[in-house]
Amino acid sequence: MNGTSTDLEPSDVPLLPPDGLTRPARTGNVAKQSAAPHARKRTSVSADDASDAITAKGGAQTPEAPRSRAPAKSTKPSRRRQPKRKGIDLGLQGGGAHGAYTWGVLDKLLEDGRLEFEGISGASAGTMNAVVLAHGLLDRPGVDPREKAREALHSFWLGVSQAGSSATAWAQTVFSWLNGRPTEYPVWHDWMQSMQQLMAPFSQPPAEINPLRTVLEAQVDFERLRESTATRLFVSATNVRTGNIHIFRTHEITLDVAMASACLPWLFKPVKIDEDFYWDGGYLGNPPLYPFYYETLTSDILIVHINPIERKEKPVLPGQIMNRVNEITFNASLQREFRAISFVHKLIDEGWLKPEFRKRLKYPLIHSIRADKELYDLSSSTKFVTDWHFLTTLRDRGREAASRWLEAHFADVGVRSTVDLRRDYLQRLPDATAIKA
Repeated sequence: MNGTSTDLEPSDVPLLPPDGLTRPARTGNVAKQSAAPHARKRTSVSADDASDAITAKGGAQTPEAPRSRAPAKSTKPSRRRQPKRKGIDLGLQGGGAHGAYTWGVLDKLLEDGRLEFEGISGASAGTMNAVVLAHGLLDRPGVDPREKAREALHSFWLGVSQAGSSATAWAQTVFSWLNGRPTEYPVWHDWMQSMQQLMAPFSQPPAEINPLRTVLEAQVDFERLRESTATRLFVSATNVRTGNIHIFRTHEITLDVAMASACLPWLFKPVKIDEDFYWDGGYLGNPPLYPFYYETLTSDILIVHINPIERKEKPVLPGQIMNRVNEITFNASLQREFRAISFVHKLIDEGWLKPEFRKRLKYPLIHSIRADKELYDLSSSTKFVTDWHFLTTLRDRGREAASRWLEAHFADVGVRSTVDLRRDYLQRLPDATAIKA
């Protein structure tokens, strides 16, 4: 919060971990794998065996809190029957009410219980999910933290629905247009967007009566959250004065910080924190990934997308064009980070680095739960819909997507990336040899 250089985004090769946080992987002969030839397991600070490194928090896991509730159809499971958890970092995109899709993903991951969340980064609605999730996972005597986190997320989104039922009444009718069909913008929506741009946000009600602020304040004890060491939080916001991204960490997160991360400039006044003003973090980090390179032990990052990356049809109507511009804009920062990661992968995989430098690089293993198919039928106008049936529909879609991902890729966590960054996110470019020729 003091504006030091650690708040600024690193260069395009940002993957150097600090001394003492991670150790270099073994450099002996390693069998090549097609998905990630040099994917390396992280070690804990005190362990020397890299084969045991892919556990929650890189082997530095604290003992699991005892469960207070027995499963519905069995007695309390013995300790040895509990699945071994793997550590992973979560990157949660923002996107208004579409954040309920992320709620569903998180609900399924918590229910499954095999992943331990070391770091969570978020922007906008991703910040809301991240803060509520981390607060729910705080240790409480006699309470299963995972079940508490599931309950907290449910309560938060129920509160969003109740608070928004009157504030966004004009948007509620959009859901009636869906009915499982691809959404076309009604004429009145274009008119509303035009009117919205003419209304200065400074004429809107003050932030203190923002319904979302009231809901979040009721759900999260920020003072207790700031003292947490169980999960590392990284919340992005855009500094209006400097135009730079600002990452707020766990000990800095307040209600104002969370609201700044979700502050759309055409709807709300910028949020003042210390001497600066902030807008939505999604413009420069949606979500930010680079804090994971420096400040967490695990190499695995799971990105939960809200904004579809790819659409096959050409936008024609004004609303369709604005929708696609919105999606591209809020994916731009993430794709830039993917390009940096892909470059570092290339440096390591193709042996471009001297051994002494290679040992210092962290090799991120990237996973993603995308929304291209699950949210394909939804336009950006539905990001303002808070109808409970709509939100729970998105939740169910998220649960289904997470279930498919766990079934297909849980075994890959800690072993290899499950996405091909060049194929799935970046334009394929000719290699250096071809360019020289």
